[in-house]
Amino acid sequence: MGKSKRNSGPKPGSNRAAKLAERRAAQESAAAAAVPRPFEGLAAECDLVAMREFVPSATATLPLTGGERTIVAATVLPGAVAGLVRDDATSGGTGFVGLQVPGQSADLSADLAAAVNWAVSAEPGQSLAATDAQPGGPRLGDVIEAGTLLEISVFQDFNWWIPEGVTPAPEVAATVEQANSVIMPSARLDGEGIVAAWWVDAGEKAHLRWVRPEDEDQLMLALARVHAAGGLHLGEGSRYAGSFRTHGLLVPVFDLDPERHAQEWAPATADLGVRLADALAVDAPLTSDELRSRDGLRARQVTLR
Repeated sequence: MGKSKRNSGPKPGSNRAAKLAERRAAQESAAAAAVPRPFEGLAAECDLVAMREFVPSATATLPLTGGERTIVAATVLPGAVAGLVRDDATSGGTGFVGLQVPGQSADLSADLAAAVNWAVSAEPGQSLAATDAQPGGPRLGDVIEAGTLLEISVFQDFNWWIPEGVTPAPEVAATVEQANSVIMPSARLDGEGIVAAWWVDAGEKAHLRWVRPEDEDQLMLALARVHAAGGLHLGEGSRYAGSFRTHGLLVPVFDLDPERHAQEWAPATADLGVRLADALAVDAPLTSDELRSRDGLRARQVTLR
């Protein structure tokens, strides 16, 4: 019986080898050019990251620097489009831009700015499948008030996709029904010093994901200090689960007792915020216990993007 030949890849110097090399080079170039923290400098950075990455259904009117049309940022739009302008009398032609869409360029902030500028001038009834951000063009901080926090509306369904008083086509109604069937209850915690702390009921347990604005490495040191002191928790019924990095920020995650209402966790979250602030202010090397805590916390850390 003859031996089967193993596929060792394209022959060096062949057209296929050259094309594969070009593809790898393009992918590596795109990864190197990607803006690691696209919303840096915006007061709404943490909430924008949350709405982009894991919040199911929420909207926020953007504080534009110019233009007369109201533009609303949404977690996701019907058909996962990048933008649309409603054609109905009740909304007055409100424009919407989607956050949970594939990035078209190396800069998510530029993509979103391009969608905003399109929505400002598009005709009612139009939609934008994908953005076309130009190199050197405006970024989100150029089209909204950078120092303004967002007033966010959180929904437990996607019924807001259909304007009030409008009877949707059967296929649209079916899409909304399907989206509603898989959504998980979510809430944004309200409390003193709490920004971008998001609760979700995942069934057997609930989670709190707190998008933090600090430098990732500095926050990890603070988490290690708090953990070594026994304070990395939200009280009874909570457990630190780990953290993930996304868009240049670190997001601590806690498992929670799902029987408690979302806002019941706000006081303990505020208290944790104070402990983290105190730890961030410490200017000293980590102790041996804190070093062990840091290593353990790093082992429970993943990177989304």
